[in-house]
Amino acid sequence: MAVSPLTPEEEAQKRAIYESIPPRRRKFIDKLGYDNWDPFQKPFEPIDMRIDTTKRTSQQLMNDFIKSVPAGTATGTDYSAGAWEMCVGVVNNAERFRGMYDFVLWYSKLLENDKGL
Repeated sequence: MAVSPLTPEEEAQKRAIYESIPPRRRKFIDKLGYDNWDPFQKPFEPIDMRIDTTKRTSQQLMNDFIKSVPAGTATGTDYSAGAWEMCVGVVNNAERFRGMYDFVLWYSKLLENDKGL
């Protein structure tokens, strides 16, 4: 995990940063090794915003869903948590949630057919 070669200016800046860190905080750098420590590393990119086939994020889908729930419908914490879990699972195209989704569609049709009897 060697750090790429630094210019003399960067090495001087690295030394100045190291010297300005309190001794107790330097323990991490000392464990890692000064030569392996890179104070100039670029931050990680944020996780890409996953979107579904409708080009909506999970948060947008949940907001739209909550707005669509009829007024007076009991929507407690468990209801919201279940909807959120399903939303994230569907957006991530997780097989577990595809199974749940397919079951709910099947069950809805079964109920419709039973009403017709």
